[in-house]
Amino acid sequence: MFSVRFWGVRGSVACPGPDTVIYGGNTACLEIRADDRLVIVDLGSGARELGNRLSKQAQKGAAIDADIFITHTHWDHIMGFPVFSPIFMPTTKLRIRGPVSYEDTTLEKILSNQLSYDYWPVRLNELAARIEFDQIGETSLDLGGGLTVTSKTLNHSILCLGYRFEYQGKSIVTAFDTEPFNNPFSAEPVDPDYDSTAALEGEKAALEENALFLNFIRGANVLIYDCMYTEKEYRASKIGWGHSSFEEAIRNARRAQVEKLVCFHHDPGRTDRQLDAIKRRYYPAAAKPPGKGARGEERPVELIVAREGSLIKA
Repeated sequence: MFSVRFWGVRGSVACPGPDTVIYGGNTACLEIRADDRLVIVDLGSGARELGNRLSKQAQKGAAIDADIFITHTHWDHIMGFPVFSPIFMPTTKLRIRGPVSYEDTTLEKILSNQLSYDYWPVRLNELAARIEFDQIGETSLDLGGGLTVTSKTLNHSILCLGYRFEYQGKSIVTAFDTEPFNNPFSAEPVDPDYDSTAALEGEKAALEENALFLNFIRGANVLIYDCMYTEKEYRASKIGWGHSSFEEAIRNARRAQVEKLVCFHHDPGRTDRQLDAIKRRYYPAAAKPPGKGARGEERPVELIVAREGSLIKA
């Protein structure tokens, strides 16, 4: 079986409380299973409950051996590492991979900074688990047993990777945190900073990167996509913040002929009631009959709003 389970679905900050009981208030953490292989994507606050589940299984003889992929090192995506209980078990083996934005630091250093006595009573070198760190960029890796992963640079404020996991002809793709690639140069001739050559090159580069992104997600059985905002919210004040809208996710999923679109990385201020309303609002746009889109043939997509504890099969 090839599947993904959600342990944290929020962005920016954990938000437990009475208004987030249904969809959950923990930040990003996914558990992907390819039969007996375990892959974890991000170690947000949701990693605590996942770690507790894995530790209970390990106490019954199921040693933990996992590949962990970090999308980027913003705190909401790594804050669960110190409370991920398998790191305190000597039978645990972890291979942690992810990007870093500056050459003078390392993935190991970023994660271990959380485990300094200023913040936490245990240091990295005091952990019982066997942990390997590997910094990666855009690459393709064979994880063994027929499971592969390909990474793709996304559009965020620091280096951030999307991951495409493939197993037995099925694919699960993550695309968070990201927004559409936009022309960074002014396209208005009346702007005093306008440069026609730069504007043309900027537009060309944005089009190329958006095309590469569509190709990365194309044909995915499950696409887990940043849906932090509505299009209205995004256009009003969130351009450049590194997050996408529900409308953008639906458009791209239909263009790329995705099977299931999972809306993810919910705004921490979004209540259960609001997420229910959003699902009702956007379901018709996702499910409408096939049509000719701006970039080729579109197809309907199954729209799912991510909630903690849910399991989706590829």
